[in-house]
Amino acid sequence: MTPVRPALDPELRDLLADMPLMSELTPELLAQVRQFPSPPVDSPAHRRDVTVPATDGTPIPLSVFSPANATGAAPCVYWMHGGGMVMGDRFSQIDIPLEWLDRFGAVVVTVDYRLAPEATGTTLVNDCYQGLLWVAEHATELGIDPARIVVAGMSAGGGLAAGVTLLARDRGTPSIAAQMLLCPMLDHRNTSTSSRQYAGEPGVWTRETNAFAWRSVLGDLADADVPPYVSPALADDLSGLPTTYVDTGSAEVFRDEDTDYATRIWAAGGQAELHVWAGGCHGFDALYPKAQISATARRTRTDWLARTLSA
Repeated sequence: MTPVRPALDPELRDLLADMPLMSELTPELLAQVRQFPSPPVDSPAHRRDVTVPATDGTPIPLSVFSPANATGAAPCVYWMHGGGMVMGDRFSQIDIPLEWLDRFGAVVVTVDYRLAPEATGTTLVNDCYQGLLWVAEHATELGIDPARIVVAGMSAGGGLAAGVTLLARDRGTPSIAAQMLLCPMLDHRNTSTSSRQYAGEPGVWTRETNAFAWRSVLGDLADADVPPYVSPALADDLSGLPTTYVDTGSAEVFRDEDTDYATRIWAAGGQAELHVWAGGCHGFDALYPKAQISATARRTRTDWLARTLSA
């Protein structure tokens, strides 16, 4: 029986009717999906590709996109892509942060962290953190204002952005001006009301696909040993975080863990802006950027970033 749950936005419902949806993910299906890389990046920005050593010495690719006529120290958006931590690459959803390069003259840096199940545990978030350290250490060379580094990510990338921000707070470096968590994947427990509502039938991202992804990431880790840097919803203390933007859809699996994360930042005395888009499915604004709800969501977060960067 179909569970009672919020309805999809009508425009999104019509668009999704033509999209092949999955009810669950398997190793065989994952292998097929990984055969399709992100499309080429269409941007006049100057691009520089570098590699940064991970903590175990593995080279981690980064791409740095800079405005063609950059002058002075620019804000930086450090981007972590989505894909359930099991698929995607550093160019996935790159059109989102490149909007901020065009609007604010921001330098956009995107990281190719290693994927599960080949990499597990803290490897993925540590890859992202090492890349961020490199950006902060090379801020002058990259034309970046070190006081205006924003970490951002969508879905799995939003969860990694939250984990990186917790790491930076606990280790005391680098300085992060803000974090943007877009429909973030925050809680490996997968037990919220919204996770149960979006189970049992095909969707953009379901409770079953989420369970597969988390099993891939956690590997042999026992539930009691999962660190909050991997599953940020486990963090006992959300104080001392930079100003935070969280958005999600009402019709998606991560809705409740995302709203809870923002609520707990407020409870710890922090500043967070939360938007729950009525009828939004998971990643709706990346899938269908021209839909009315998507255009509104993108405009709203860009307005927030404008206020944050000028503060």
